[in-house]
Amino acid sequence: MASAEPPNLTAIQPNIPGEIDAVVPPPPIKKLKRIPQRSRIEGGSRELQELREAVMPSPVGDRFFDHWPADLAGRKPGDLIATRDVTPVAGFLVTVPLRSARQVKFRTTDATGGPLFGTATLFVPRKQWTGPGPRPVVINNTPIVALGTTCTPGYTFSHGYNDDTNSTDLFPPLTQLALDRGYAVIVPDHTGARMAYAEPYVGAHVVLDSVRAAAKLDPKEFGRGPIVMNGYSGGAIATNAASRLASSYAPDQAGRFVGAAIGGVPADYRALAGAMNANLASGVYHSAMLGVARERPEILEMSNHAARWLATSPLRDLCTGDMGKLGISHMPTQLLSVDPDPFHTPVAEHIFDVTSMSGQKATMPLFIYHGAYEWWIPAAQARALFEEQCELGATASYREYPIEHITAVFTSFPDVATWLDRRLQGIPATNECR
Repeated sequence: MASAEPPNLTAIQPNIPGEIDAVVPPPPIKKLKRIPQRSRIEGGSRELQELREAVMPSPVGDRFFDHWPADLAGRKPGDLIATRDVTPVAGFLVTVPLRSARQVKFRTTDATGGPLFGTATLFVPRKQWTGPGPRPVVINNTPIVALGTTCTPGYTFSHGYNDDTNSTDLFPPLTQLALDRGYAVIVPDHTGARMAYAEPYVGAHVVLDSVRAAAKLDPKEFGRGPIVMNGYSGGAIATNAASRLASSYAPDQAGRFVGAAIGGVPADYRALAGAMNANLASGVYHSAMLGVARERPEILEMSNHAARWLATSPLRDLCTGDMGKLGISHMPTQLLSVDPDPFHTPVAEHIFDVTSMSGQKATMPLFIYHGAYEWWIPAAQARALFEEQCELGATASYREYPIEHITAVFTSFPDVATWLDRRLQGIPATNECR
């Protein structure tokens, strides 16, 4: 029987990995007297922990983002670590009159249950809330498709617009529109302190703990009102995961969520491998692999010398635009692994399984939207997500637009903004599940 698996996921000749490592020497990994907190692996070899540290994002010279508190393990998820006012910088960028823009640094949880810290920017408009009940809250999970801290919205809102700013942090203008409506807004840096791009559990934990932290900082504005969230592309990874984990990870806040919009979502990493490996998308795909590997270092153990040179080079701080340029190489993942058949190893099978979050039901209404003509994040993933959530008993709607990934975020925006606004007005979501 012929296999339906894409040819770019097949094995290479078994001698090739050894021949690559014979030609490419190992990169110089710094020997450490002490393993930094962010890179410790319980039961892991010193060599692996030193490699993990070598692939971490570079410091940016801002203690708010760089410093790992020594007492993280003794804190509870959502506990505040530090806060600061960024109103002069952030207010200029969002252009809507603000009462305040504050950044919070808080304790959260990594992909395997260990202590981590997260950051987020909290906006309160100058406009008084005159609607019924407490002020609503919009969580805008922007598309952080990046490996470096300077690429995050939190860095932009505290340091200003720069070469590494992703334009989708500000456009479409969901943050601005929500503030103009009188809503409070949370913009999490949902990749976490390790910049674990594409790791769904970290994304969910950071989002949910940003709500806890905001409620502790300002109970009046962030502690009582209904919450909606939106995420597109990289932001959809965090939004999708948070919608599923809210009731189990943050039951104290789950009841406040009244809707989540999920667009252009990379929901099936096995399908993504078939769509993105060894073509123009390979730069983004390998960046996502490194992002997940920062949280799940068993992936690093599979990397060959060539992969380690790349992962420890300045490429570990890539932002969105430069990721796309790397796709010119069409580099196959098989040439970066010590295993000639990396997509069928126990490690790969585990990663594909755990990141799918299969069987976990969203505990809030969903609006799932996607471009019909996506090359690298096939619409079949979004359709499958909708169908799965319907089968699990969730309330969901689905929209598909006759365009591709980049333009879909703008074309869908009026529908997304309207759907979110109606949830915050207390209008029940229509369930379109058959």
